[in-house]
Amino acid sequence: MCRILAYLGAPIQLEALLYEPEHSLVVQSYEPREMTSGVVNADGFGVAWYHPQRETSPFVYKNILPIWSDVNLPELSRYVETSCFMANIRSATTGQAVDLSNSQPFKRDRLLFTHNGFIENFRQTLYRPIRDRLQDSIYQQIQGSTDSEHILALLQETRDSLPNASLETLLHKTLITLTELATPLSIKVSANIILSDGKRLVASRFALNTSAPSLYWLQTPSEISTNTLIASEPLFAAKWERCPENSILSVGEDFETRINPIL
Repeated sequence: MCRILAYLGAPIQLEALLYEPEHSLVVQSYEPREMTSGVVNADGFGVAWYHPQRETSPFVYKNILPIWSDVNLPELSRYVETSCFMANIRSATTGQAVDLSNSQPFKRDRLLFTHNGFIENFRQTLYRPIRDRLQDSIYQQIQGSTDSEHILALLQETRDSLPNASLETLLHKTLITLTELATPLSIKVSANIILSDGKRLVASRFALNTSAPSLYWLQTPSEISTNTLIASEPLFAAKWERCPENSILSVGEDFETRINPIL
């Protein structure tokens, strides 16, 4: 299982969440507390962020090395300041290549996507059914071999058919489609997903025929600003809220937070 993290709020340096907390993402890479499979997250990582002033495509930095051994990230994380970013430290599924094309987060235009979870026996079960649902332009965008990128492709297909739909609707319909494909095969699926367009965060904690991976959120309002974190594990001592299983959490531009069940 990977560990994922997303932030929305006042501009912040990446190091404030990647390195400084007592249970930072770097610490979680070698000493996770709530992983249900695997021991460490050493199969690469990725960090993606939006420019705090300009409306532009987000920036992505990835490496196939463990996050603790990247000599450039500490300097980069001191330099980069952003109001919205997400990160993923990877624990690769057995048989999946450790390369940059399989590293997350994934970027599609202004959309960022990261996934923690799995599709059981993906190559033998849903690999072909998912690809059969894709139009050629989306099919051609798939660069890697992970179930994660194929779930993103399903979401893109949904977005293409519903161009005005909200991120919540796109994520909900994608998970319903995934359920419809997986149910006849009686396979296990887990899909903790975070989406962002740079202004909002939308996340799911979802599982079929298994338990969902851990996912928490924390909102810290103040007189100056409101900050929201979504993370696989709490980064520091605070009143973190556990996301309910089979639900979608959304944080709007006004930081209003909603939790809705996945029906």
